[in-house]
Amino acid sequence: MRDRRITPVLAHPHDRTRRRLLAGLGAATLLSACGRAAPLSLHGIDLSHRSGFGRDFRLLDPQGRARTLADFRGKIVLLFFGFTLCPDVCPTALTRAVQIRKLLGRDGERLQVIFITLDPERDTPKVLQAYTQAFDPNFLGLTADAQTIDATAKAFRVVYAKVPTGSTYTIDHSALSYVYDADGALRMALRHEQSAADCVHDIRQIL
Repeated sequence: MRDRRITPVLAHPHDRTRRRLLAGLGAATLLSACGRAAPLSLHGIDLSHRSGFGRDFRLLDPQGRARTLADFRGKIVLLFFGFTLCPDVCPTALTRAVQIRKLLGRDGERLQVIFITLDPERDTPKVLQAYTQAFDPNFLGLTADAQTIDATAKAFRVVYAKVPTGSTYTIDHSALSYVYDADGALRMALRHEQSAADCVHDIRQIL
């Protein structure tokens, strides 16, 4: 019998590229199958896989009703901690939230902005409601007793402290905005210095 020489077939560069792409798709599928969200490409901070971080809250709206994340299923929730007498950081964050809703177009209706006070002593329900609705009637302010607010802030790793100023005080606090997807999973934190357009880029990845 005549010997047949087997010539090795060298992979074409495009074949190698195709295999890498297929491997990447396979990994993404595996992540999805295991219940893990694929990594996000963000201007902010990806919190998709931070376990035990900001899982929920139980706070009161201006009408005294208890609110949790379950009340907002189906919505994208943007959550910010602050206080109504804040001179710059809080109004800047809420003004940006107004711009984000506008830039999202029709999807802006799916964005629920929540403002959690760090100053329940002065931010009464009436004050909190007037403050948030001055930015947008759909924005919601939440409060509770000081102990509950402190526990909630710690759950989100929010750093804050009262700072005496003359006969009164102000509050120094961290300034991240937290974003949940429509299933109630915490997905990202928006940096305070991000533009509204960069925030929209990030949020659109979970719409």
